[in-house]
Amino acid sequence: MNTTFTNRLPKAEKLFIPFIVAGDPHPDVTIEIALSLQEAGASILELGIPYSDPLADGPVIQRASARALKNGVTLKNSMNLVSKMRKKGLKIPVIIFTYFNPMLQLGEENFFALARQNGIDGLLVPDLPFEESEDLRRRCENEGLKFISLVAPTSSSRIEKIASHAQGFLYCVSSLGVTGVRNSLNNEVYSFLQEVKRHSDNIPVAVGFGISNSSQVEVLKDHCDGVIMGSALIQKIEELLPELENEETRTAALYHFKNFVSDVLLPIKH
Repeated sequence: MNTTFTNRLPKAEKLFIPFIVAGDPHPDVTIEIALSLQEAGASILELGIPYSDPLADGPVIQRASARALKNGVTLKNSMNLVSKMRKKGLKIPVIIFTYFNPMLQLGEENFFALARQNGIDGLLVPDLPFEESEDLRRRCENEGLKFISLVAPTSSSRIEKIASHAQGFLYCVSSLGVTGVRNSLNNEVYSFLQEVKRHSDNIPVAVGFGISNSSQVEVLKDHCDGVIMGSALIQKIEELLPELENEETRTAALYHFKNFVSDVLLPIKH
């Protein structure tokens, strides 16, 4: 497994890659959540940019985006949030997860300037097809950012090509449809992951979409190099909203959140 993502990436272990939405429920709380995830064993943080018209996000992440948008969160101030995380002690790599429209509105030059200023390590654009991503991939490479590629069960003949250009880690979508907590995984995910790993050389293969509990992590751990979790984390944040929004109860809520994450990760962190 390639562990040269950045000098901040832990070596020789299964990756845990959490996804949270910048500004949910409030920018200051996002910083504390990111630090809690690092303490719980996160390897890389995917920082989602709130967007009003997502293609891949299920209801849980849509609600988180709506809360963040209500707070006036944009791509620009989300990226600026990363430097605040760094000052508070965040050391793990940070990937900006954004749809293409907000990036187009911000402008490519502005985006990369902000990435340099704020210690951002990579970019993932879920609605930009691989065939249309070459220029952005090259710019990321020139800027020292990893451009994260996605591969899905429907990618079939494109798997080898996508894997050959993968940087950082290869994001495997476990199932069709939008993100969301799922009680079980499609049995075909194992053969899909085997096929992806056959073409991935030294790039870590991480699987996401629907990963929500320790049992799923347990059955997946021998088939991939890491797991990506979003909706289950945001659902827990949603459950803790009143406590997280109250400064007097926030510390206890963050402790509860960190314990939840640690329990889910038991199969790969112990």
